[in-house]
Amino acid sequence: MFCRANDLRCKDVVNVKNGCRLGCVCDFEIDMSCAKVVSLIIYGKWRLFGLLGRGKDCVIRWSDIQIIGEDTILVNFDAPADRSRRSARNRR
Repeated sequence: MFCRANDLRCKDVVNVKNGCRLGCVCDFEIDMSCAKVVSLIIYGKWRLFGLLGRGKDCVIRWSDIQIIGEDTILVNFDAPADRSRRSARNRR
């Protein structure tokens, strides 16, 4: 299956380990020697309306991607500790 790089940018990314939505694909890393996508990058969320910058970016290796659907990308990703704590707090 072939997919344009621009088509990846619109898709939501969901972690299958905990069902958490990580965000939308913002950027990707490409290996220029073989012209393959190495990883997807999801920018961190804005803190205090952007005055304090962004949170940490989420870098997902291509090998962690399980399924690329029409609207969603399912990944098997070990989330950093601060993201998992935040998602557990939101479930309460």
